[in-house]
Amino acid sequence: MKLSCVMKSALSAVALGFVALSLATKPAVAATVTTTFGVSATVQATCLVSATPLAFGTYTGAVATSTSTVSVTCTNTTPYNVGLSAGLATGASVTTRKMTGPASALLSYALFSDSLRTVNWGQTIGTDTVTGTGNGAAQPITVYGQATAGQFVAPGVYNDTITATVTY
Repeated sequence: MKLSCVMKSALSAVALGFVALSLATKPAVAATVTTTFGVSATVQATCLVSATPLAFGTYTGAVATSTSTVSVTCTNTTPYNVGLSAGLATGASVTTRKMTGPASALLSYALFSDSLRTVNWGQTIGTDTVTGTGNGAAQPITVYGQATAGQFVAPGVYNDTITATVTY
């Protein structure tokens, strides 16, 4: 039995098609390799501080009170102390602060850490500072000021500058 030329060609074409299909369906072989690496950072304890002015307004010889806000922003879990200086007037201390006015006249005042104005706010850690623990957000702390009554000083403008120090 002889196959015709056409038939031989057709069978050859079918055989070649199967061979081509079998080669085309084989997946490509891929290789992978991996590694790991560490990631680290050191967070340093830090604090920032800002404050608003404390203005008594017009002093008339009667007790005058006012407040200021000291805002402390420290890294989370950082313990801190806030101290307030004596100010710039000659002879001032943290227990006898003074504003300087015309011709170096002095007007006494005090700064307190409580609203009843009984706890003096100074700068000795463990004695008269205000403590806190940072949480990463600004923490406002009120400063309570009081100018005592009965001071009859020269008329004019009186000023002082207090330095708030955060120790952490």
